[in-house]
Formats: sequence, C-alpha cells, structure tokens
Amino acid sequence: MTPEQTGKAYDSITGLWTRPEFNSENGTSSYRHALAFLPSHLLNGTHFALDIGCGCTNRFVPIIEDKKLVYEGVDISNNMLDIARKSLPEHTFYYHDICSFNFPKQYAFISAWDSLWHVPLHQQEALLVTLCHQLEAGGVLMFSCGGVDEAGCHTNQAMGPEVYYASLGINGYVSLLVDAGMFIRHINYDQYPEQHTVIIAQKPCLNTSP
Repeated sequence: MTPEQTGKAYDSITGLWTRPEFNSENGTSSYRHALAFLPSHLLNGTHFALDIGCGCTNRFVPIIEDKKLVYEGVDISNNMLDIARKSLPEHTFYYHDICSFNFPKQYAFISAWDSLWHVPLHQQEALLVTLCHQLEAGGVLMFSCGGVDEAGCHTNQAMGPEVYYASLGINGYVSLLVDAGMFIRHINYDQYPEQHTVIIAQKPCLNTSP
C-alpha cells in the first residue's frame, strides 16, 4: 500500500478516534517521558515540535506545549486534519506524506505515535535518518514501532479497511539510530506481551550544557 492509500483508509475510520470511549490517555505517558530528556536550552519558547501522524485528537498538544515548544502536526489523512484544524485553528498542520515532506525547519522534538509503521518498509531507513538530521542538538526523537525480531511487513483489516504495517525489527531500529549518531534513552514494550514498542533517542548536545 502507498501512504496515500493508508491516508484514505484512515479517512474512512476517523470516527474511531472521536468516540466518547476512545482512550484519550493512549500514548500520553510516553510523550511525557520523552520530553523529560530535552535539555533546558530547547525549552525557552522558541523551538518547535513535529508530531508525525498527528491524527485528530490533539491530545499530545498540551503536553508538548507545557514544555514551551511550538507544536506542528503532519498527517496523510485529510479527514483527521480537518478535525484537528477545527479544534486548534491557530496551530500549523501539514497534509503530506512524511517521506517526501519538505521539512521547513529543525525541531527540538519529533514524535511518531502509531504512525511510523505505516511507512513502506523500503522507505523507513531513509526517513529515520532524515528525522535524526532534522533534530536540533539535544533534540529528542520518540516513536512507537513493532518490536519484532526481524524486518517485515504485512496488511490487515483489524480496524475495518485494509491497512499496511512494517517494521525494521527492534535491532534494526537501534542499529540505525546508533549509526546516525543518536543516543538510545529508552526502549519499552509498553503493552507486553504485545509487540507494541516505544523507542526514545536523543541527538548529542555537542558543547551546549543541558
């Protein structure tokens, strides 16, 4: 599946995230944990955060803004973004495939909650390297992924429409991030025994004291 096809699939199931029974706490503790690694020089109100696959709930926005970061979101689902924009019209949201996204700036924090796994397997390595490069010194990257042993991909219809999932495998992600010069700060199988995994990595601060 292409990212555009994934976006259309999510267009058809946006209501899953607007139901009263949706768990609005999903992922919030991981965002708080990741943001806690940011050094003080990035928390002065002039630095930005990019939320990849931001969806429609905007539940991560206050957590990010509590750290005095300027929030931006990007998603491939038009319907998701329509809802997000109506809720927060003063915020910046981009409709784009993240693999071909023209990053407008560097970011102090980049997150991809339950979205990176929709990126085609053959594009994930290049995308992750790009995300590392787009971080400021001391910046933090946090994403969830399939913590499987081997790289692979598949589709399923668990949410209704057919949706694509891919993973580089836990060692694949760690090796790539280390090779990109990142420090691994945290790995957590947060829904064990399911393979849902959270990885937090940080770009070196160079000579800037935290």
